[in-house]
Amino acid sequence: MNRRDAIGRVALLMGGAVIGAEFFISGCKTNSTQVADLFTTDHVAFLNEVADTILPTTSSPGAKAANVGQFMAVMVRDCYTPDDQKIFLEGVTKLDEASQKKFSAKFLDITAKQRTDLLVDLDKEQKEYTAKKNKDADADKLQHKGDTKYKGLEVPNHYFRMIKELTLLGYFTSEVGATKALRYIAVPGHYDGNVPYKKGDKAWAT
Repeated sequence: MNRRDAIGRVALLMGGAVIGAEFFISGCKTNSTQVADLFTTDHVAFLNEVADTILPTTSSPGAKAANVGQFMAVMVRDCYTPDDQKIFLEGVTKLDEASQKKFSAKFLDITAKQRTDLLVDLDKEQKEYTAKKNKDADADKLQHKGDTKYKGLEVPNHYFRMIKELTLLGYFTSEVGATKALRYIAVPGHYDGNVPYKKGDKAWAT
């Protein structure tokens, strides 16, 4: 699966544009501050646990098996703007704070079910936040209709949307995701536009 196709699939799953997609496609050449130690090994381990809660091991390996936490660290460091880098890093702390508030324990110390319940709450929060953000942006754009200098309403992104997007993108473009969760043929044969599909079949990575 190429990068553009993967981003398109994630956008479809998330119901909107992927944050930083234009940079992902172009090779992540941004004006972002390239900070080599932006993420620690503890950050990566934490992100792997969060990702594995979003995409746990079932009949195929989960997100941690694909080391999605490391993927997130690289993409945020190399492809996100400084503003989004800051939001993402602060989000790691906010996620732990949300866990403390809901369960009186850090995310890494709560049960698998509690982790799922927490992330379901955060996903609902980010969906409501993003919907309002888009509504406000559309209203502001309409208000400035005809203004050639208008650059759009700048509203911060939600940290959990970033985490979820990068989890999906990282997993389904990894070797584990493409070959275990999806169906993959390294060298596809002839084109067949009418392949029989049985309910429950995995989607194709190629």
